[in-house]
Amino acid sequence: MSTTDEHAERFTLLRPLLFTIAYEILGSVTESDDVLQESYLRWARVDLATVRDTKSFLAQLVTRQALNTRRAGIRRREDYIGPWLPEPLLVTEQDAATDVVLAESVSMGMLVLLETLSPDERAVFVLHEVFGFDYDDIAAAVGKSIAAVRQMSYRARRYVQARRNRFGPVDAARTAELTELFMRAATTGDMEGLLSMLAPDVTWTTDSGGKATAVSQVMTGAPQVATTLMALFGSMLRRPDIRIEPVTCNSEPAVAIYTGDRLEAVLFLALAGDRIVNGYGIRNPDKLAALSIARTIARRPL
Repeated sequence: MSTTDEHAERFTLLRPLLFTIAYEILGSVTESDDVLQESYLRWARVDLATVRDTKSFLAQLVTRQALNTRRAGIRRREDYIGPWLPEPLLVTEQDAATDVVLAESVSMGMLVLLETLSPDERAVFVLHEVFGFDYDDIAAAVGKSIAAVRQMSYRARRYVQARRNRFGPVDAARTAELTELFMRAATTGDMEGLLSMLAPDVTWTTDSGGKATAVSQVMTGAPQVATTLMALFGSMLRRPDIRIEPVTCNSEPAVAIYTGDRLEAVLFLALAGDRIVNGYGIRNPDKLAALSIARTIARRPL
C-alpha cells in the first residue's frame, strides 16, 4: 500500500530534475513552480504499485502539465506589452556551471532560441537532447507516436544547432570578462570602446511588460544599440542611489542594477567570439521577483 510519505520522498528526490524540465519548456520560474505543485497533487493520487520507473513517470507527468500551461498561456503572450523574455533563474551554488550541458541549456540565449520552437518541439528537444530520455518515454509525454517524435527531434536539433553554431558554447570566464568591459564602457561614456565590443548586427531586447520604463522594440545594429545604451546609463548614473553589481543568473555571468535595495534590471550578454551579438534586459518587476529564491537544477536525480 502506497503512503503519503513514500510519494513525497520519491517526488522530493527528483524535484530538481522535474523543476529543470518544466523551466526549460516554459522559460518561467513561477509557472514551473505551479506545474510542480499541480503535478505533485496528481502524483499523490497514483498507486505506486503501478509505477515501474518513477523518474520516467514523473518526467512525463511534469511535461504534460508544462505543455498544458504553455498552451493556456499563448493568448497571454500575444497580449504581452513589448518583447517577451524568459524569467531569469537564480540557482544554488552547487549548480554553478559544473555541468556544461545543463549550464548551456538554461542560458538566456538558449531559452530565447527555444521560444522559436513549437511547444511540442521544445519539449521533445529538451527531453532528448538535455535529459537523455528515449523516444518511447518522450512519445508518452507529448502524446505523439514514436516515429513523429523522432522526426520532431531531428528537425528541432538541426534548427537549434544551426543557430547556436553562430554563438558557440557559453564561455563563462570570457562572458564575465567582456561583461565587465561592456559595463565599464557604458558607464564611463566610452562610445568607441562600447562600439568595439558590439557585432555590427547586434540586437538588444528589453522585457518590461509595460511595467517599467524600457525601449519597446528590439534594437538592431551597433550604432543604435550603443547610442541608446549610452544615453540610458548616463541618465541612470545621475541618480545617487543606483548600484550595479555582477551576478550569476541562469548559470552565466550577468549584471544586476539596483535602486537602493530594489532590483531594477538584470542584463545578459550573448557572445560570438569576442563580440556581443545579443543583449537581453529584464525589467518587468514580476519576472525579477523570481530571483528572490535560489533553485536547485539538475539533469539527473541528485
